[in-house]
Amino acid sequence: MVDLFLQVCAWSLEDHIWGRFYRPRMELVHSILLTFHRPDLSLYGHTDGRAGWEGEGKTDFVEEVERSKLRRSNQTIKASAVFSLPLIPANLTPKGQKNELFPWEPYQLPGVSCFDGHYESPGSNVFSPLALQSAWNLLSSHLIIVQNFSGYHIGVGRADCTGQVADINLMGYSKSGQNAQGILTRLYSRAFIMAEPDGSNRTVFVSIDIGMVSQRLRLEVLNRLQSKYGSLYRRDNVILSGTHTHSGPAGYFQYTVFVVASEGFSNRTFQHMVTGILKSIDIAHTNMKPGKIFINKGNVDGVQINRSPYSYLQNPQSERARYSSNTDKEMVVLKMVDLNGDDLGLISWFAIHPVSMNNSNHLVNSDNVGYASYLLEQEKNKGYLPGQGPFVAAFASSNLGDVSPNILGPRCINTGESCDNANSACPIGGSNMCIAMGPGRDMFDSTQIIGRAMYQRAKELYASASQEVTGPLASAHQWVNMTNVTVWLNSTHTAKTCKPALGYSFAAGTIDGVGGLNFTQGKTEGDPFWDIIRDQILGKPSEEIKECHKPKPILLHTGELSKPHPWHPDIVDVQIITLGSLAITAIPGEFTTMSGRRLREAVQAEFASHGMQNMTVVISGLCNVYTHYITTYEEYQAQRYEAASTIYGPHTLSAYIQLFRNLAKAIATDTVANLSRGPEPPFFQQLIVPLIANIVDRAPTGRTFGDVLQPAKPEYRV
Repeated sequence: MVDLFLQVCAWSLEDHIWGRFYRPRMELVHSILLTFHRPDLSLYGHTDGRAGWEGEGKTDFVEEVERSKLRRSNQTIKASAVFSLPLIPANLTPKGQKNELFPWEPYQLPGVSCFDGHYESPGSNVFSPLALQSAWNLLSSHLIIVQNFSGYHIGVGRADCTGQVADINLMGYSKSGQNAQGILTRLYSRAFIMAEPDGSNRTVFVSIDIGMVSQRLRLEVLNRLQSKYGSLYRRDNVILSGTHTHSGPAGYFQYTVFVVASEGFSNRTFQHMVTGILKSIDIAHTNMKPGKIFINKGNVDGVQINRSPYSYLQNPQSERARYSSNTDKEMVVLKMVDLNGDDLGLISWFAIHPVSMNNSNHLVNSDNVGYASYLLEQEKNKGYLPGQGPFVAAFASSNLGDVSPNILGPRCINTGESCDNANSACPIGGSNMCIAMGPGRDMFDSTQIIGRAMYQRAKELYASASQEVTGPLASAHQWVNMTNVTVWLNSTHTAKTCKPALGYSFAAGTIDGVGGLNFTQGKTEGDPFWDIIRDQILGKPSEEIKECHKPKPILLHTGELSKPHPWHPDIVDVQIITLGSLAITAIPGEFTTMSGRRLREAVQAEFASHGMQNMTVVISGLCNVYTHYITTYEEYQAQRYEAASTIYGPHTLSAYIQLFRNLAKAIATDTVANLSRGPEPPFFQQLIVPLIANIVDRAPTGRTFGDVLQPAKPEYRV
């Protein structure tokens, strides 16, 4: 499905193509209903059918056309199509100039000789048979034709969203001084649009090479999608997911904790990201074609360890006994092909932290999952440069909260001995010396080893995928105030979530990237020294928030801090989209291994209880808004890094399970329309400006940018 930006002011009501479009006093026309009528085939298309009129409110074009000849089409309809036709007013583009939304000359459609821009009233133009055929050929090439095939209309798109590669902090490790100083790989947004054969329902999944999706980023993308596509792409059917690379630029957040970690808000990077995401969706939208989707699953071995095994062991032994590992080894792959079997794209979900590149890195890159995407896309797009070519491969995040790719495990870098203990601390040097290492000779080698293993397994699963995904598409979304969710623990007892707060072990960091201030994981008591400093600068946390978060000792009571803006989000997205028997849960943070297992099981059971049996439920992490980590209640008691970063308290996971079950029930019972929208999140203005100086690049004395430093050898050929 592709929007046509038509600079046409009238259609004949007497010929085979008709519609209604009034020019006088027009301010802006969003869309129009048109019917294309041929004796052998009729196509029917519609959008929201509304137009804006200066001083006269709104008019429904559907009614206007129905009052003309629309009813006649009923007797000859043999196929149908749904499409969108936003109209750009002719008087907004001076003649002789080009409109950026429409690449041809104003008032002119290619190959349609009758469109000369002289339309003063409806019905003033008479179409010749040749013009009609030309218009038909042009328009029909952009329509989704309703065909009798089992599958979906599929569109894939990829666009650069790299942003700044210097003078900005890298997002993920929260390490002061880890600023970008160049580029290793570009970052991409990868979009996948799936629509039912009749075009009635569609879903969008976007995997982005960034640390996480911020709420501000999602709100801006949704706002621009609405401006361009109307109600086609919405908060309920669009998922934005970050891959969680820790080597992408920061600076695109609005909540104070993340702004401070980013060392300010960078509108430059924010706009780069928004533009890249939108472009990837536009490309996918333009490239939609009939196709099929297949699903496959298989284990990936030798690429991950659980970085908080002592937290995992807090879960009931009877529950742990059901699983062979303390990480989820299963990779889920979607294979997308057209009706000829030609490759279109791949989405894989697999639980692994993209932290093969450690916190000593200063080069922007997409880490191990990005390298896997690079390898598969290069293989499928032979002859194309990286980031180009029609095949798109996304290695999306999942329940990676406690999963590390640094498979040699934690060791004391000063002594070489293991520090795989409850506090991840070394006898000499404490937690700052306890760091996990990857399998390679350095972080670059480790990135390639882990990325190649994921690529190889995804390639195998893609090649052998034979289980077709069929069935209707659906989506459900709510905004929820996560600071005050009542959780039913059983039929008689309830608990509540808390205002956001970070515990002491948050400052310790992890074995993938230590905090640097000699805090220790597993802290269940505060420290008077740091408490006094906090109280003097930020004020004391209330007894209510301290009681709610127990046994977490609160380091930062972010839910009670609001200057210059709230420090953490209160309003959070929960969302599910379904493709037949596949359900994608959009998680606004990082679930641990067992948290993901519990959510998948609960959502699957909810679908089954309402007649949707054997659903495959995938966890898609880092979606829509970032809220740190989500551990199980039992893991929370150990207060390692992930638990200290579970900002809404010990019952956070139970609250999410309850909310996602509600969405699953709504989809299964076809009652999504009855879901409350929830409180809309804010969009703040006047954020903290970047604190890192923007230094102008200058070439060395006597040289200019572009000078050849070392000529290529003569035997090299392009």
